Formats: sequence, structure tokens, C-alpha cells
Amino acid sequence: MGVAYSVGEVDHLYTFFSKWSPDLHTKCNKTHKQRRYLIREKNHNGYVVVEKDNKLRSSSPTDKNWEIITVKDSKRRLSLCSFEDSEEDVEETLPVLSDQSLLLDDLHLEKLAAHLPARTQGYPWKLAYSIESHGSSLKTLYRNMAGLDSPVLLVIRDMHQKVFGAFCSSPFRISRGCYGTGETFLFCFNPDFQLYKWSGENSYFVSGNLESLQIGGGGGCFGLWLDADLYHGSSFSCPTFHNAPLSTHKDFLVQQLEVWTVQN
Repeated sequence: MGVAYSVGEVDHLYTFFSKWSPDLHTKCNKTHKQRRYLIREKNHNGYVVVEKDNKLRSSSPTDKNWEIITVKDSKRRLSLCSFEDSEEDVEETLPVLSDQSLLLDDLHLEKLAAHLPARTQGYPWKLAYSIESHGSSLKTLYRNMAGLDSPVLLVIRDMHQKVFGAFCSSPFRISRGCYGTGETFLFCFNPDFQLYKWSGENSYFVSGNLESLQIGGGGGCFGLWLDADLYHGSSFSCPTFHNAPLSTHKDFLVQQLEVWTVQN
């Protein structure tokens, strides 16, 4: 449960920071990005977000029952359920990639992080498949997904240098019908970031066979479609996400493709 404090109580918090964590209380110039910390009561789950210029305090500023931790540490200490209640107050940290990505930079990660489910936060992302490492084969992609039980992030760069893809709540697999949940979404950077969440109109999230992989559908159109060689693709507006085509060309050729999965 979060804790609220009045503006008039700033001086006590200043004393608290200076006395118990002088190493965290440092001056910074205006060009330096603010670092955020949390004040946590050791026996409770309440947190207070503190920035350099904010004026907040604990009710007992010299009480050693309180400690200061970073936002990153708080995500690892809280259960995913309890963290959902406070995520509006806590600045998102960038997902940690365990391998080097040819497609994702910090800007991409920052935009995506704000929309990833709470259950993925605080865990590193592992590269499960890439054309660079594994060749261009949908069969290989399915094989690399076998045995996984975690969400996946599909990222594509086409021959026109457009980056787009999908977050899927389940690993890709061959299926008789559609699978997945409303956590699934489409996205693109063309160049501005666009996100297309589940519309609720149908549940055609993901389906796959040996010939193709489809994400989103309805009315004979797929939000994102890839062929067996992961070379030809297409993207049309579909009822599942009410998305615009993800690429500047509805039919495109894949230059690079990566699939990331949560490593928990």
C-alpha cells in the first residue's frame, strides 16, 4: 500500500537522507538525469518514490525501521501482484537483454517497457531465436520455442529499415486454432512508436503451422503474417488489434528477425 506525504514535511526527509544515506544525497546539475529511490519500511510493503527536488518524508525520519533502496531493487523484492498496485508511482527500468540485439536499442526498450505485463518486469530477456544465429526457418523457430512457458517478443526489421513486431503472451508453436491472451499486442517504430492493444473484438491472437505464423486476424486479414522461410511477410489492419499496417508496405521482405523470451 502506498504512503502519501504533505509538501510541508520536506525538511525532515532532507535530514533523513543526509543522516542515514549521505552517499545517496548528492548534488547534480540540470543536465544529469534524476535518479529515483524508494523509502521502504522494512516490515511492510509500502514505498515512497523520492526524486531530488521532491519534498516528501517518512513519519519518523530518523527511524532505522526505514531503508532506502533503488527502484530496480524494489522490483525484485516485491511480488508481481503487489507491485502492480504501485507501478504507477515507480519509474520503469529498461529490460535487461542477456544477449546483444541487432534490432533493439535503449529507445526501443524504453518505449516497450511501459507496456509489458508486470509478470515480466525484473527478469532478463534471453534471445531464443534470430536469423543471424539460427538461419531463416519457421521450423527452427518453433523448435527453439519447445519447452518454453513464458511470453515472447518478436522484433522484425524489413528491407525498408522499418522496425516492428509483436509481444505474445505464449511461445510460438504449431496449433490447430488460435492461442494467447489479451496481453498480446502489436507495435511499430515508423519512426514514432505506435502500440496496438487487443480490441476485444475477437480472440485471434496467434496461430501457427508449418507454412506460416499469424498474429491477429479476422475478415481474412492478419495483423502480422510470416511465411515458412521467415522472409516474406505482410501486415494488414485486423479486428483483433484495430491496427494500422506495421510496415510502410503491406507486403514486405524480412531483413532481420529476433525472438526474445523472459528468462525466469
